[in-house]
Amino acid sequence: MRVLIVTHYFPPETGAPQARLSGLAATWAADGDDVTVLTGMPNHPTGVVPPSYRRAVLRREFADGYRVIRTWLYATPKEGIARAALGHLSFTASSVLLGGRASGPADVVVVSTPTFSSILSGWLLARRKRARLVVEIRDLRPAILVEPGARFSRRVIGMLERLALAAYAVADQVVVVSEGLRADLVRRGLPPERVHAIGNGVDVGRFAPEACSAQERDRLRARLGAGPADCLVLYAGTHGTRQALPTIANAAALLDSSGKAGTAGVGLTAGRTATAASRQAIPGGAIRFAFVGDGPDKRHLERRVAELGLRNVVLLPGVPHAKMPALLAAADICLVPRRKSPPLAALIPAKMSEYLAAGKAVVGSVAGEAAQILAEAGGVVVPPEDSGSLAAAIAALAADPPLRAALGRTGRAFAQRCHDRAAVAREYRKILDLDVPRSSDG
Repeated sequence: MRVLIVTHYFPPETGAPQARLSGLAATWAADGDDVTVLTGMPNHPTGVVPPSYRRAVLRREFADGYRVIRTWLYATPKEGIARAALGHLSFTASSVLLGGRASGPADVVVVSTPTFSSILSGWLLARRKRARLVVEIRDLRPAILVEPGARFSRRVIGMLERLALAAYAVADQVVVVSEGLRADLVRRGLPPERVHAIGNGVDVGRFAPEACSAQERDRLRARLGAGPADCLVLYAGTHGTRQALPTIANAAALLDSSGKAGTAGVGLTAGRTATAASRQAIPGGAIRFAFVGDGPDKRHLERRVAELGLRNVVLLPGVPHAKMPALLAAADICLVPRRKSPPLAALIPAKMSEYLAAGKAVVGSVAGEAAQILAEAGGVVVPPEDSGSLAAAIAALAADPPLRAALGRTGRAFAQRCHDRAAVAREYRKILDLDVPRSSDG
């Protein structure tokens, strides 16, 4: 089958959609499909295009058995709705005008949201190529805009909701990343036979406890601010508002064994309890935190770390996805944070699968379906944006290396059983063959 994947985000950028879509493309190509990816010039999340791509209008590449067609776009960080919208709309135009011919014929077009403009690109390209259209939905984007801090009236949100449903209705099939998303779309009127939940997969061969040598592990731990006797707590991923990363900084303040970090705004009772526990947790060592990544909320995190005077925290830029397995192998505990938000409770953080496959003890500040999955996988679940509970869970794991190892083994077995990338991609591939007749009103 000739498959065209249309996406605003793709490697060498790092992030959930980039990892998911590149994994799908590689597996489908290895299984014999003719796969082409149509995307923009890499720039996420910093908004900076690498020198080798600057001034390029159209670029053709080949990776892992499939073609990549890149078209020009207006590159901008996710700062300001107008600029972000202009960036997405620029790719919508260039993907159709420049990428339509360059991408060649297709039997099916798979377009990945979260932007409505990407669906427009996919629809126009599918019509032009007389191909079926599969729309992949990664979040409840209009609902998320209702959350605190979003500058949208309910009338605008209602209009966006209707626009979203109309956009989804043009698809032959709709794929979502969680059962919660599927239930929401069916409740809002999409035919259940056309909506499919396909979770995130992970390359369990690459993401493994032995992903780096002992020497490389020591080197990475030193770069991340941890010594051999320390317990290294890692967050690696996008630094956005939905991750609520200042909550982790607050937890780090509670666990700062130097006793010099401030706990203003953190909670004095939780602070005394967690700090006392951390001082007893690791004889000869300390609990160290490392944040690795970039994103629109990184400056907020930097300010919070400075306000608290944290000496047990290191902030580093993002790394290519190819280096992520070794990075995770160097950690002792991995964190999956989420903001407290009903719409976000329907989503499954993609990094959770990678953490589990890496054989790490995982603490998730999550709710809803993500919390259910993580608990089943042997992870530790605490309420979102609860720095005291997060600090207590980290302190307990830091004091018990055998428990961390046991949880890591359970999590890796779960990832191998339920989140193997090739198996997930092949389950997804079955949907591309479906031709479900539309109802008379659809």
